[in-house]
Amino acid sequence: MKKSLVGAVLGVLLCGATAVPATALDSADPSATPRVQAVNFAGTVALSNCSGSVVRVPNSQPTDPALVMSNGHCLETGFPGPGQVVVDRPSTRTFSLLNAAGSKVATLRASKIAYGTMTDTDVSLYELTSTYQKIESSYGIKALELSAARPAQSTAISVVSGYWKRIYNCSIDGFAYRLKEGAWTWKDSVRYTSACQTIGGTSGSPVLDRATGKVVAVNNTGNEDGERCTDNNPCEVDQNGTVTVRQGINYAQQTYGIVPCVGIGNKIDLSAAGCTLPKP
Repeated sequence: MKKSLVGAVLGVLLCGATAVPATALDSADPSATPRVQAVNFAGTVALSNCSGSVVRVPNSQPTDPALVMSNGHCLETGFPGPGQVVVDRPSTRTFSLLNAAGSKVATLRASKIAYGTMTDTDVSLYELTSTYQKIESSYGIKALELSAARPAQSTAISVVSGYWKRIYNCSIDGFAYRLKEGAWTWKDSVRYTSACQTIGGTSGSPVLDRATGKVVAVNNTGNEDGERCTDNNPCEVDQNGTVTVRQGINYAQQTYGIVPCVGIGNKIDLSAAGCTLPKP
């Protein structure tokens, strides 16, 4: 997982990167299609140890309590164990809301952890004390929309880290049938092309389709040392059980499967038709 800030600081020192505007840090990807739109930091957030974003589904209403999405391994309660699902747990966690330039414009506060898991996927959803309408009217920031469609191979994407105020541009190289890291297994994970060299602290960053501006995945891990299926060294396992290790390659978890699970009032409904998120 890309949570460790010790690793993050080391990675920044090695790369010579600092939290400066994304224009100085973006990585060009020759495989990206020219039909892309500008991506900025508006709607992203910085957590104490990770990145995240204010998100909505297509049916979310302005008066709904807003949701912040990050990784399950970024929860303040610690890593959920294999098979563990956290729902409706009170939380007062705070998030630094960023504008397009990456400047902090507000502190948002959670009322609860609406959902969190590291089983099949690696995601957390916090319900905020503020509505989308309140955030937009007060700070001029709109939520990022979760795409209801599965992304395609070769899609041009941007991984937007609110923690580092850094944007990584690359493409979807393909998908891992199963991605195993230590005790956890994730399904149908997004594999980036090598241009997205994400580091610790980028965990939970939204992954945006650069043609639509919609969120298609949440950044979560990468193979750092070339080890096989260990912590911080995920391996890919195909349908036949063949294991592939790709050192230096990073991954995200798709988010289109979240959309059917968000019901009226932005409440997580794991029994809703089409919802396949793991249940407690």
